[in-house]
Amino acid sequence: MKGFGIVLAALALIVTLGAARAQAQGAGPVVVLETSKGTIMVLLDPAKAPATVENFLKYVDAGFYDGTLFHRVIKGFMIQGGGFDTSLRPKPTMAPIRNESGNGLENRRGTIAMARTNDLDSATSQFYINHVDNAFLDTNKYCVFGKVLRGLNVVDEIAGVATGNQGGMADVPREQVLILRAYRHQG
Repeated sequence: MKGFGIVLAALALIVTLGAARAQAQGAGPVVVLETSKGTIMVLLDPAKAPATVENFLKYVDAGFYDGTLFHRVIKGFMIQGGGFDTSLRPKPTMAPIRNESGNGLENRRGTIAMARTNDLDSATSQFYINHVDNAFLDTNKYCVFGKVLRGLNVVDEIAGVATGNQGGMADVPREQVLILRAYRHQG
């Protein structure tokens, strides 16, 4: 058991050093999503999506995502969260932001992007992480604003959960997948 603790401590150090190195190399902020399935670290790109990153960080800094669900999960497509509490009630959001698609960032496996309605400028708090490359989302102008730095295995695990219909919504995980906590990585 002692050896397992050492391995966990070593892995935590490796993740921390990777995030610190990314920030030191002039990359954008790193956000940690502690989920009920494990930790996902995302590197944001404020140079290519400044308004989107600013919006996302406002929600992170306010603790908005803490206790929300990944409420829409489609294996071979994406995992979506950031808008509903554990009772599948929508959380009140800030005003929608301007769409920054076409910024050179593409909906590739492991990238994070804003969910929205058919209105291009309707994104608020909800985001998704691409499980696979989804070039058609670029054509449809969904704004990518970062990528998974660590935890793509957690994205895969979430993408693999059983889903069904609930509360008038499709593709809802049968077992809740929570964002326990979201915060800026301090490295």
